[in-house]
Amino acid sequence: MESSVKNRFLILITVFLLLCGTVNAQAPVQYTTLGDFELENKGVISDCRLAYLTVGTLNADKSNVVLISTWLAGTSPELVNTNFVGPGKVFDSDRYFIIAVDAFGNGVSSSPSNSKKQPGKSFPQFTIRDMVRAQHLLLTEHLKINHVFAVCGVSMSAMAAFQWLVSYPDFMDTVIAVSGSPRMTSYDLLYWSSQLSVLEAINDCRGSKEAMKALAPLHVLQAWPPSLRTGKTTPAEFPAFLAAEREKFSRYDAADWMSQIKAIMSHDIAKDSGGDYGKIAAAMREKCLIITSPSDLIVYPQEAKSFARVIGAQTAEMDRVCGHFAFLCDQENLRNIVHKFMACHSGGCRKTEKNN
Repeated sequence: MESSVKNRFLILITVFLLLCGTVNAQAPVQYTTLGDFELENKGVISDCRLAYLTVGTLNADKSNVVLISTWLAGTSPELVNTNFVGPGKVFDSDRYFIIAVDAFGNGVSSSPSNSKKQPGKSFPQFTIRDMVRAQHLLLTEHLKINHVFAVCGVSMSAMAAFQWLVSYPDFMDTVIAVSGSPRMTSYDLLYWSSQLSVLEAINDCRGSKEAMKALAPLHVLQAWPPSLRTGKTTPAEFPAFLAAEREKFSRYDAADWMSQIKAIMSHDIAKDSGGDYGKIAAAMREKCLIITSPSDLIVYPQEAKSFARVIGAQTAEMDRVCGHFAFLCDQENLRNIVHKFMACHSGGCRKTEKNN
């Protein structure tokens, strides 16, 4: 067991070095302009830009498209470099044409940190639903794709995948949501409120870098289970460990991070149906795979499981060793789960196997 934990921890360290360093995706990031993009709160992102990259080959009838967007503070190249997108990877570009989209607020698509007309606090607040509508515009108006095989997501982008089920239920054949939630619980809101309070209190007086350094302990505390942290960092090693984490987090922009946190906190796919999952279940059919980690302390997994029971979705679990980051350190298992599900929905398994 100790060896298994150690191997997973080493994988996580490698991943974080990739995330915080220079990444080189196999395909260049592209941009599309959405003009003045009106948000659901009636705000407007001026000169809105959406970044994305594509990996794989689009088939003749455009039936092999898989859409995936980025997690909190993540970028589309990171999806390639962390082995989520690529040949034989979790989302296999040998079989599918992958479109990886950068979410608003990640510093690549329109964000508080890169907007010339609406920098910082003047940047309008967007929602997960706004992210999804922008992705839909990218596909339909700019890439001329009117249907996709799958919409997929991990963590924050799994929340976007859940929103796709409600906003555009007939647009895709399947949806795969990993370590995400269809709406915020009080536990989730408590966690994200704590993050937001730290950033708001420090960013104004000491700046983005110091705010993100202050956030690091809270985020890292929730990211991994206590057993992993205590097993891999002795009290004597802790000062160096914390300094390294703070340095990594200081590279993110606090205004960007806060904008995405606020989008997460307002997320609720059932808000237009009185909070009743049953009222939206009819559109779901049997096309959804919901994957959780039992030890996830960042996204409460029971809400996704409850939603899965209502809509009759297929479910799976990753291991409990790495908490929220099980999608990184249990990636081989995740890849096998996703490949089997996608193969079934491509006609590769018997109907009786679909709910196993």
